[in-house]
Parts: sequence; C-alpha cells; structure tokens
Amino acid sequence: MTTQHSGIDAAARSRARRRALQALYAWQMSGSSMNAVIEQFRHEQDMEVADLDYFENLLRGVADHVDALDARLRPHLDREVEQVDPIERAALRLGAYELEFRPDVPYRVILNEAIEVTKRFGADHGHSYVNGVLDKLAIELRTAEKKG
Repeated sequence: MTTQHSGIDAAARSRARRRALQALYAWQMSGSSMNAVIEQFRHEQDMEVADLDYFENLLRGVADHVDALDARLRPHLDREVEQVDPIERAALRLGAYELEFRPDVPYRVILNEAIEVTKRFGADHGHSYVNGVLDKLAIELRTAEKKG
C-alpha cells in the first residue's frame, strides 16, 4: 500500500532514504566523491522505485553540510563523530540534514525513518542510539513543531 502525503509518494521517499543511507555509508568508507557514489547508485535496478530527486537532495545536502551537521550532532553524542558506527553515523547525518534543511518533512517522519533504516542495516541496538540523538536534535531544531 502506498500512502500519499501532499502528492508525495511516501514509499518512494522511504526507499530513497534507505538507498541514501547505503550510499552515505559507501561514501564514508570509500572516500570517493559524492558524485561518483550517486552515479554508482543511480544505475542500480531498485532505484527505479525510489524518489531519485530526494535521494540526490539528501546525499548532496549531507556532503555539502557534513561539517555543520557533525557540529550539530556532537553535543548529543557520547563519543567523537568518527567513532560512531558507520551505519549509525550515516543515519544520524541523514536525520540531522532533514531536521535542519527539510522543514517540509515532519520530524516524526524523520525520526521513524532513521530508526527503521538503522534497524535494518545497523547493529542490534543502534536504532536506540540514533533515536536518542535525533530526538535531542529535534528538540533543538524543531521546538515549535515538537510543542504543537
């Protein structure tokens, strides 16, 4: 079942986030340029069912703002950003980007999606860590929305 929200295909966005997490992981581990990573992922078969524009927006946004995103995350982490598990780090960066730069996406959607992709690809309790960090960041960045 596909749900529509303001004309946006939620399932295609979910797939875009899932693939963006994998692409961010690849980018973090390989040291390749983001353009190279995007090109590599764009040609994969299951990308046909993802929101490609959103996928690229997420990846380019994280790459362009990675230092600022890490600075936003740092006060809420119990270790250095570089010491966070690479899957969890990718999920945190994606979530932080959406919280700060995509006000069109409700914070609850961002947190739920980050938890789901971390459950799917991360360590056993990684999703709890991601949830805790992003929830604190949501309070900081989405105060009005969280109160409403």
